[in-house]
Amino acid sequence: MDLVLEGLNFEHAVDYHYSHFPPNELDYARLITPLAKATDAIARFDQMLLSLPNREIVLAPIRHQEAVISTRIDGLAGNVDEMLAFGADFESGIKSKLQLKPHVVETYFYQRALQSAQASIKQGQPISKFLLKALHILSYEKDSTFTPGKFRTKQNYIADHTKRNVLFVPISPEKLEEGMHTLFQYIADSEQQALLKLALSYLEYEALRPFAGGNGRVGRMMVALMLWSAGIVSTPHFYVSRYMEMHRNTYFEAMREVSARGNWTGWCEFFLAALEGQALHHMNMGRNICDLYDKMKKTFSDTLSSKWSDHALDYIFTTPVFRNNGFTHAADIPRSSAARFTRKLLDKKLLHTIEKPTGRRAGLYSFEPLLELIRV
Repeated sequence: MDLVLEGLNFEHAVDYHYSHFPPNELDYARLITPLAKATDAIARFDQMLLSLPNREIVLAPIRHQEAVISTRIDGLAGNVDEMLAFGADFESGIKSKLQLKPHVVETYFYQRALQSAQASIKQGQPISKFLLKALHILSYEKDSTFTPGKFRTKQNYIADHTKRNVLFVPISPEKLEEGMHTLFQYIADSEQQALLKLALSYLEYEALRPFAGGNGRVGRMMVALMLWSAGIVSTPHFYVSRYMEMHRNTYFEAMREVSARGNWTGWCEFFLAALEGQALHHMNMGRNICDLYDKMKKTFSDTLSSKWSDHALDYIFTTPVFRNNGFTHAADIPRSSAARFTRKLLDKKLLHTIEKPTGRRAGLYSFEPLLELIRV
């Protein structure tokens, strides 16, 4: 939604709320119920994850889906199948045909950027503008026109691309550095309730829009990282992109209301509803994945008749599009066994052949039962 072009209509544009962050007050009476609902839903999702022997069978598919939805909100028409196929080649060091499709590459890089940021926070790095710059760098190819890792020097806008109507004018580039300093000082020092602090911080980041492009995906990664670093969730894998995409118009209107009328409480109500709705979706998706996993556990055991059947199952649930050489290395399965497993799973119609093996190039396969659950 970011535009830096001329010839835009500013008739209904709302300007950034200079000197009004953080807000002086919120209507806490209005926030008690949505705060309780969001807190409860997030806690139940987190408890579900903690109860699983292998959380990755749920978290990996959720990450795959999140990467596609988040970059799609930014106008990239990617899909889960292409992203995973590119990832299978990238991890295997194979030149992929999909590298010519920027939307596929950026979707994959988005997922890698989030995992890299999570590792940095584990090592003690705080959430800061330096971390966000690193996220932005990792989200793009080096020659991107959006100058990865650098704050913008020109005014950008949130606009309707088709009608060229400007909806929101972020902070001016001259005031951007000061605004970012205020935001991260608030994140570091504020004693506000954690979910409300997250709601206000996320809105302020989106209103500042520090990069020339890709602000939305970095902001949504920031939500997952702040939830985790605050101890609200035990793993940094809670994402809001699906809810934001489904309620796009309400999202932008709530954001505009903050700058136009100082309606920070209304924004917090929307954001808490987003957290609750996303938690409920994650739980439902997690249950469906677990049900499929339990069903496939017996099927794989019966079909493969091997001590490696559980290894194969776990690998395919976390990497539902793969090349056979990746199957061998990542799943720690002997090469001969991996080739035999693939043949048996193809015969059972659990795997679909995307590319047949040719010469030294291993075959590319997809695990359709899981992909059917996570395609968006």
